[in-house]
Amino acid sequence: MDSTDSLVYPPLAVGPLRLQSGLVLAPLAGYTDLPFRLLCRENGAALCFSEMISCHGLLYAQKNTFELLQTVAAERPFAVQLFGADPELMGRAAAIVASWPVDLIDINMGCPVRKVVKKGCGSALMKDPQRAEAIIRAVCAQVSLPVTVKFRSGWTLETINAPDFAAMAEAAGAAAVTIHARTWAQAFGGEADRQVIRAVKAAVSIPVFGNGDVLSYGEGLEMMAETGCDGVMVGRGALGNPWLFSPAGRPATLAGRMPVIERYLQLAEQFLPIEKVLFKVKNHTSKFLTGLTGAAVLRQAIYACADVDEIVALLREQREEESKRPIHS
Repeated sequence: MDSTDSLVYPPLAVGPLRLQSGLVLAPLAGYTDLPFRLLCRENGAALCFSEMISCHGLLYAQKNTFELLQTVAAERPFAVQLFGADPELMGRAAAIVASWPVDLIDINMGCPVRKVVKKGCGSALMKDPQRAEAIIRAVCAQVSLPVTVKFRSGWTLETINAPDFAAMAEAAGAAAVTIHARTWAQAFGGEADRQVIRAVKAAVSIPVFGNGDVLSYGEGLEMMAETGCDGVMVGRGALGNPWLFSPAGRPATLAGRMPVIERYLQLAEQFLPIEKVLFKVKNHTSKFLTGLTGAAVLRQAIYACADVDEIVALLREQREEESKRPIHS
């Protein structure tokens, strides 16, 4: 990793949108809510995506769906990811999104979850490029925002079609594409195939974001060097690790992590109905402890806490205990 130690991600333009760098946070259902997105932005992410939003939820004006669009000025630029299988409905939903303080719309054509795929959405669209093209054109026709598309290598290892799919997306009006270098059949197993990212990059002239198996700042730079992609989208690797967006990386001690953990809890109290989502907040908080001595026991104690104040008190007490331990060189 020596070759990337002193490197940083260069600025990147996606259509008219100028990003400070090409290192961005992926949409993650159940995780990329406003507090976590703000935390990642504060730690160096150039752009964060909403959780995946249903076009039907927007068109039926469902309260839970509109809550996923919640944002604040400090988060800008802000990206929203839409999913659906009907071009007309996707276009109408995109127009609704564009009326909010949003800077980019991404179309999900990569989600492998069966209940999504069963409805012809997500990865299923990689088997129906004509419908996928119609969706991209319909969305682009309804908004002036840059429109991007996130997809996978293909349906199976025998039917990899990402380069052709990317070229279709560009021709249909996409301002950038993100390629998760796994197939639908792989879901989140196996390894991401960087050769596919390289092939997608060669197939288009718009920016390409590589996605899959990036667990540190340096690994993303390695992906760019290896594939020629213009930016890196980090998904599961950022859970519990917003430090990934900074060259310094994740601190090795609880004391080093505490400012970010306390900031997350502060943001959660500020923007979430904390009593209703306390379990989710505990889950997030527990992930920040990965790799620390005694993390498993501490997680159990966090889940037993009655509220955020109790969690903070517990962690501060643990930090004091940590400071009394001998340091091993």
